[in-house]
Amino acid sequence: MQEDIGVSGEKDQVRLQQMMAPDLRPETYVYCTFQDHRLPADLSPICTFRETEGLTAIVERSQAIQAKVPYIFEAKLITLTVHSSLEAIGFLAMIATALAKAGIPCNAVAAFHHDHLFIPVERADDAFSLLNALSHSSTAAVT
Repeated sequence: MQEDIGVSGEKDQVRLQQMMAPDLRPETYVYCTFQDHRLPADLSPICTFRETEGLTAIVERSQAIQAKVPYIFEAKLITLTVHSSLEAIGFLAMIATALAKAGIPCNAVAAFHHDHLFIPVERADDAFSLLNALSHSSTAAVT
């Protein structure tokens, strides 16, 4: 049964681009995987995803180091603070395409209210600048 749990968010790609207001977080995040699907008690992930091969957890690097768990992909988090609809068509594709054209990898997570981008640490400032420029553009970046 579907419940009405609040406003569904913006769907228009041009408005999403103009209102995305990216926020670059100072923490460094990493990806960990646990084949037994069990998260160590001393980890507090920002995101998890259960895959056949194991549980993926995105955690602050300091937590992974302290818990002595292996990790990969040191990344900064950029949150697009506009409340985007989970049914918005093409918004993340436009963002990923713009970043790809600039040679910037990203791993995107769509959550209930916002879209979140994990960008390699060394490219985070470049990505943040690009996203800010896109948000001030008067037309959609990709048509």
